[in-house]
Amino acid sequence: MNRTTLSLIAGTAALAAVTGFATLTEPAAPGDGGSATGAAAVLPVERTSLLCPAPSSSDLAETTYTSFTPVTKGTGSDGTAQLRAATADSAAAGSAADDKKKPAAKPVLTPKAPGTPVTGDTSGGDAPALVGTADGRFAPGWTVQETTQVAAGTGRGLLGVTCAEPDTDFWFPGVSTAADRTDYLHLTNPDDSAAVVDLELYGKDGAVPTTVGEGLTVRPNSSEPILLSTLTDQKQDDLTVHVNVRSGRVGAAVQALDDKLGGDWLAASTDPAGSLVVPGIPKDATAVRLVAFTPGDADADLKVQLAAPSGLITPAGNETLHVKAGMTTAVDLGDVTRGEAGSLVLTPTDRSVPVVAAVRVVRGKGDKQESAYIPAASPVGTRASVADNTAKGSTLSLTAPQGTAKVKVTASAGSAGGAAASQTYTIKAGTTQDVPLPVPAGLKGTYALTVEPLTDTPVYASRMLVGTADGVPGFTIQTLPDDRGTVAVPEAEEDLRVLQK
Repeated sequence: MNRTTLSLIAGTAALAAVTGFATLTEPAAPGDGGSATGAAAVLPVERTSLLCPAPSSSDLAETTYTSFTPVTKGTGSDGTAQLRAATADSAAAGSAADDKKKPAAKPVLTPKAPGTPVTGDTSGGDAPALVGTADGRFAPGWTVQETTQVAAGTGRGLLGVTCAEPDTDFWFPGVSTAADRTDYLHLTNPDDSAAVVDLELYGKDGAVPTTVGEGLTVRPNSSEPILLSTLTDQKQDDLTVHVNVRSGRVGAAVQALDDKLGGDWLAASTDPAGSLVVPGIPKDATAVRLVAFTPGDADADLKVQLAAPSGLITPAGNETLHVKAGMTTAVDLGDVTRGEAGSLVLTPTDRSVPVVAAVRVVRGKGDKQESAYIPAASPVGTRASVADNTAKGSTLSLTAPQGTAKVKVTASAGSAGGAAASQTYTIKAGTTQDVPLPVPAGLKGTYALTVEPLTDTPVYASRMLVGTADGVPGFTIQTLPDDRGTVAVPEAEEDLRVLQK
């Protein structure tokens, strides 16, 4: 036995002593008929990071943060969750000559226990972006809602966004550099090293030349709002922005503000795919604009359908949509829902070509119009939650384009009191339903909704919040993708034969 083999055995023994469960397994050779590992165990995640963009630059802004973690089986009794300001000072504190670090910033909010929402408030236009971390029992399914009411000015109305996990690739179809739009791309870096980001803009004729789109640096523990109209001289109503992080990771969201139609946050579209679902278009929408983009080299031809309460229907005059490769395509669908809840279902007419998509929704008329954005979403999956719901101001839309599904919806305890309540619904194939929400008994404050499909059929969901300020019908819509609260961990068995080779 050579010295390398002895070292490996010693190292393995030491690892086993530390973990108590350390095992090594040699992959089965082809044709062995055996398996190197057993079935994967589904376990709760142990750590979750969330990033919330700076809510508004308006002095009239009133913002509420709501944190919620659903109760998850298999977690321990320990854990914490906190939201703190994203400031470069925390990263630079150690660079002073005396090498003394500044004291940690006070958390914006600190949850007390899973199953009950916690809220925090701020006002004015100086509120920073937030970096959140949850571990232990607070990590699985942790969600934070940022909701802002702006009484007047550009982008006035109700703006909402679900604080998102950091990532390295984002697509935002539906942004604009038009004269009546003020769109900011917010990039937040949660790490102690700088992130380097490339931005690409695509319009109706293809790639749009940008002045400073490549190699943008986002400082450690900080957030950068980028006015999209400063990246190019071209004024276009409909653009797609691609955020590619070449070093590090960031959170990304677009604040789309209109001079006359209010504004809202535009979250990233789900990853490019051949078929897409845009869930939960309000039944009283007065205008719906669909924006799509394909990043590949081939054109995409899509069948456009609306999943209504009665089933899948085809909008008259908009049966199909042709999306040229590398170009942004937009189409006005008008009041496509015609008084009923609906979701857009986009499928290939022939071959499948990956696309991204989003819609802008307008409610109200005249000078009392407000707008919101719904990106194409991924399915609910195992479970999804959304916070900051009120007894009368929330609407949950569920759609099952591919087959009938059963869904359990749980309303949590209220942030200031109340008992949780649940209800099960059946969503017929190809339909969208605005379901009557279970409301916590004795509700005080706001509550969270948790959606759990009980069948294997894919279910898509979105939640609309409404609120009126100065007679303007403000609203905001968030989709509910899988909360990724659990992870599959393959079982491993001890096999030291690998050390003998």
